[in-house]
Amino acid sequence: MSNSGLIRRIRSPPQPPTPILACSKLALCVMPIAQIAVGAVHLDDCPRQHYIPIYLIVAGVFGLVLAVLSCLPCAKKADDGTSNPLTSICATWNSLIGIFVFCWFIAGNVWIYSIYQPNYNKNTTNVDPYCDRGLYLFAFWTTTLIYILLGLFLVGGCCVMVCFCLCGRADADDV
Repeated sequence: MSNSGLIRRIRSPPQPPTPILACSKLALCVMPIAQIAVGAVHLDDCPRQHYIPIYLIVAGVFGLVLAVLSCLPCAKKADDGTSNPLTSICATWNSLIGIFVFCWFIAGNVWIYSIYQPNYNKNTTNVDPYCDRGLYLFAFWTTTLIYILLGLFLVGGCCVMVCFCLCGRADADDV
């Protein structure tokens, strides 16, 4: 495949069938719903760092907002080929939400990792306040899962780039 063919495929990638898109969007909503539920149930169960349940609720709500925004047809072109006037508004809105989610994620990291291995026992007379075990471990592992997935995407992306470079050099027609 020549470079121009690759560029054409990148500009207009093939779209997966609608049922696959719908199922993937529903699957992506499971974690935000779980974050909202766990954060709401344990809202007062972490005096050691009372922002952890709030972090989960807000992260879950904004995760659902991003999922809903991805379903809106903001970037579609009009029938006459002109761009949709809502495209720039949607792009700005998505960018602002993305920046907020990134900053909220950083704040959540500080709140979660700063009290690593908190006191899980509610009934101790220690000076050290407790944090519910289920709440803390859920917040810890969902945050850590994001780092694991990010690492996998980076390694996978590097492998794909190496493959593109190797295949591009091997193709004599592209010279």
